[in-house]
Amino acid sequence: MTSRAESAAATRRALLDAAAELLDSGGLDAVTLRAVGARAGVTRGAPYRHFLDKESLLIAVGTRAWDMLGDRMQALRAAPGLSAAEKIRGGLIALIDIGRFQPHLYKLMFSNPPGDPTALARAAQRSQTEFLAVVADLVGEQDARRYAALLISSANGIAGLEASGQLTDPKWGGVSAEDLIDTLVDMIAGKSRPA
Repeated sequence: MTSRAESAAATRRALLDAAAELLDSGGLDAVTLRAVGARAGVTRGAPYRHFLDKESLLIAVGTRAWDMLGDRMQALRAAPGLSAAEKIRGGLIALIDIGRFQPHLYKLMFSNPPGDPTALARAAQRSQTEFLAVVADLVGEQDARRYAALLISSANGIAGLEASGQLTDPKWGGVSAEDLIDTLVDMIAGKSRPA
């Protein structure tokens, strides 16, 4: 038998899944508490029992995305068979993949939504801290912050160029996001080696 808490947690997950699907298919305007409830197949009042308003729902969706990225980074960090450079590459490609396959979610993750974004900021910090630790494994503690910021901001720019279609411009010679990430990681790995 399912407890009330388990049932509430399952409903919340279903609402978050439905909100993420609506966000992916139609952007922010497609996400309403009523539409989310209908998509999740719950009673009309269920979304209102779990979320104060649309903004708190969107913050929860963004928070979950950052948590999942943080979990992915943590798993990469713990992977024994990968080098630090491979772990960094995997984390950056995971971030770019969100931009590729869930562009509205990606925008939400990097926005300052109305409401109380404390949970969103905390989840982003956790994910970025995991990434920072992997970068430190490659370049050392002293340079980790600078290189991690460079890598994340570059990945963000690459995702933006790819999303806008500008990365496929012939002037770039058919370079892919993966090619650019490899170049960045190779450059940083090269800087971390003694001369």
